[in-house]
Amino acid sequence: MPIYFNSAPTDFPFQFDSIGNNWNQEPTLRPDGFPVYHYLQTQEGSGILSIDEKKYTIGENQGVLLAPGIPHVYHSASGQWITLFATFSGSMSPYFSALFGSSHLLFFEKEKAASIRKLIDQAVLHHQETPTDPQLLSLECYQVLLQFIGGLQSNPSQQPAWEKYVRPVLTIIHTRYMEDLTADTLSQKVFVTPQYLSRLFSRYLGCSVYEYLTKFRISKAKELLVSHRTRKIQDISQDVGYTDASHFVLMFRKTTGMTPSEFRKIN
Repeated sequence: MPIYFNSAPTDFPFQFDSIGNNWNQEPTLRPDGFPVYHYLQTQEGSGILSIDEKKYTIGENQGVLLAPGIPHVYHSASGQWITLFATFSGSMSPYFSALFGSSHLLFFEKEKAASIRKLIDQAVLHHQETPTDPQLLSLECYQVLLQFIGGLQSNPSQQPAWEKYVRPVLTIIHTRYMEDLTADTLSQKVFVTPQYLSRLFSRYLGCSVYEYLTKFRISKAKELLVSHRTRKIQDISQDVGYTDASHFVLMFRKTTGMTPSEFRKIN
């Protein structure tokens, strides 16, 4: 019954706060909810989740993602209940609620649950390695989180502007942040004005397109500064989309309160 807690630097954008599988699940009461997003999936047996005065059965190969701060109780339906689970943190965690939608619980089953289980099992194995690779674990955490985002596609009509404009731009930022991206070029990708796209980002994410792009790039730069200590600052600036190293240093300091070199020294 392995369970692992995060011991990596807190500066990675996506991190497992805790993770485990083959867990003999005991009854759990959380009157104040859990402080971060929490995913729970049944491997064997079944469990009962009580939330908002409603009861849900979580059978084999079914899972649920719970939002932070939502009071809940869960316990075995009968006999032994074996689960896998993961909780999530990281510097990008303030944006998770926008990515997953307004619902405080999301359900997954069949192929989607199987994909999530495979990713969590793989991450558990990598947590057993000595030393662990924080950058690899951050990537694997991101891959799990992507599964949750995909779960919203079954009902895109609930948030048409999110699905049509914001989600495609987030995908571009997350996969092509190292390219020459601007608010103008990103808005052109979804055929709207930069002003309208920034209003949508402010509505769903609480920041402008430029601010989100900058924060994501700086988060990736933090990973590279820690995992590639001999790589020059100028090269890392180009790795995350800044052709001007001086501008990169300026934005890094504005975002973190220190220069890239200072960040590397204390991490």
